[in-house]
Amino acid sequence: MTETRIDEVADRIYRVSTYIPEADFSFNQYLVAADEPLLFHTGLRALFPVVSDAVATVTPLDRLRWITFGHVEGDESGSMNQWLAVSPNATVAHGAMGCMVQVNDLADRPPRPLADGEVIDLGSHRVRNIDTPHVPHAWDAHVLYEETTGTLFVGDLFTAGGRHEVSTDNDIVEPAMAAEQVFRSTALTPATAPTIRSLTKLAPKTLALMHGPAFTGDGAKALDALADAYAELYRSAAAA
Repeated sequence: MTETRIDEVADRIYRVSTYIPEADFSFNQYLVAADEPLLFHTGLRALFPVVSDAVATVTPLDRLRWITFGHVEGDESGSMNQWLAVSPNATVAHGAMGCMVQVNDLADRPPRPLADGEVIDLGSHRVRNIDTPHVPHAWDAHVLYEETTGTLFVGDLFTAGGRHEVSTDNDIVEPAMAAEQVFRSTALTPATAPTIRSLTKLAPKTLALMHGPAFTGDGAKALDALADAYAELYRSAAAA
């Protein structure tokens, strides 16, 4: 039986988390309950009823203004058109490359392509688009940085299996690398570690994981450690 809960992890930023016991895996979405509410990750189509019910406890669905996700994938964007159907004022916002190659065709309404570094002003909050192609995977991959709270929506970075606390300041790198050994989901290239390391300059206060807890603490240190781990994996693979 699935279990869905919603919790505030930063000022007016809510983590919606659904744990699937059969898979021993959690799927998270994040709602920025700003003047123009934004949803990061739509969730799987099958989870739309429970996720939308959770979001509706914070903001009416017809107030949702922006629908976003880290890349086009079932658990990231699968229920995109279901959200568009119940949120008549909402627009999908995604990286320009992803819009060109996929979202223009997949979305029931035209999306807004985002340039690298472009900011969407939500009123009380501001989110900045940062392109991260192939990191952790997918050509259209990107992250969003919420500037007023210092929250970095990292998508599939730091993915870990299991059921998780709402938030933690414990190590999130070791569980992520354990999951990487199982799933092999990251595109391992010469750009992987440098792309992750480039995010450290943001010095995020919160890392909003898609599959894991919201990490609160030294986000730059955690990102740097993750980059080190992937750099070592790449060196090992190249040597082999």
